[in-house]
Amino acid sequence: MDLGLKDKVVIVTGASRGIGKAIALGFAAEGARMSICGRTPETLEASTNEIQSLGAEVLARPTDVTQGEDAEAFVKETLDKYGRIDVLINNVGGSRWTPTPEISDQEWHEILDLNFVSAARMSRAVIPTMQEQGSGVIIMISSIYGREGGGHITYNAAKAAGISMSKSLARELAQDNIRVNNVAPGSILFPGGGWARRQKADPEGMAAFVKSDMPLGRFGKPEEIANVVVFLASERASLVTGACINVDGCQSHSNI
Repeated sequence: MDLGLKDKVVIVTGASRGIGKAIALGFAAEGARMSICGRTPETLEASTNEIQSLGAEVLARPTDVTQGEDAEAFVKETLDKYGRIDVLINNVGGSRWTPTPEISDQEWHEILDLNFVSAARMSRAVIPTMQEQGSGVIIMISSIYGREGGGHITYNAAKAAGISMSKSLARELAQDNIRVNNVAPGSILFPGGGWARRQKADPEGMAAFVKSDMPLGRFGKPEEIANVVVFLASERASLVTGACINVDGCQSHSNI
């Protein structure tokens, strides 16, 4: 299936490893022109080399999207290079497992900024360009734990806020032909990720978790998230906006 993404300009935040890297490679395989960022230059360079090996054009910039000036500079550099932005993937996120009574105000702000405010910041930066073009796609990468309980309290709150923001943006921007959606992964395993660390530290506990929580009997793969994201960004999904789509192997329990 031709998804019609050749030469589209796609920004992916947090693209140096895991889900973000898989998403960037998925778009590159479709012939998109890539703009990626991450906080670690070494892993960002490795991701850039993989994208280039697929024959795709790529701009890579070490960037911390929780910092306003840094995020804005990244968007400006993308526009300076390509002249447009067709797709934004807000992938940056993460959690901590601090006991609830010990969570400081600063930690609340840091987790909200990482998972939610950074996505609002990046979206705000690209929306004027997409409005001028008369088209665009914004996709948030959240979590099934933004739709229901199960994760840490700060992470749940931040991801739930992102899902709510996506719906509001989708309704507001529909008149500009800008689609906004949310993809909610389940537990995804990749080298260096949180689930890989837990699996190494407690293999028996993780085996029990998989058996009790995952009907397919396994963790998800980053590429399985990427496949859905790339499709949603294409014109093949032209009527899909304001949606939050689980990609979790039926790990979640919500009916909606």
